Amino acid sequence: MAGTMSILVREMTPEDYDKVYELWNSIQGFGIRSIDDSREGVERFLKRNPTTSVVAVQNGRIVGAILCGHDGRTGFFYHVCVASDYRNRGVGHRMAHFAMQALRAEDVNKVSLVAFKSNALGNEFWHNVGWQRRDDMNYYDFVLNEENITNFIR
Repeated sequence: MAGTMSILVREMTPEDYDKVYELWNSIQGFGIRSIDDSREGVERFLKRNPTTSVVAVQNGRIVGAILCGHDGRTGFFYHVCVASDYRNRGVGHRMAHFAMQALRAEDVNKVSLVAFKSNALGNEFWHNVGWQRRDDMNYYDFVLNEENITNFIR
């Protein structure tokens, strides 16, 4: 593997879907939603958020990805992931910085994410790069479409 400086961090495009989906499927414990994470779901997300999602690419291989969008007030990171053989090399940090700069360019001043409590690696990463875990609030979901099932990679 070449050094991380040769990794290109850039905006995600709809044409990246197959390789991003392949990356998602390579990560143990990763949850993929049947509708939201389908090609159509990701294309809809990227159309709504054309400049804020990011991929890390080396030699044509997508080795990291972040779906990033906002509501005009708060940005949100979804599906932050780095291929296991590229972890601990600054790829996640570079992608997060790229996405946060894109949010700033759209006058968004805050970004949030959800990390499953069972995701020790992810929680450690976010803590180590200066993100603050909140204990002052509860996170709630209400499912509007029961067909949007999450399948976890084993």
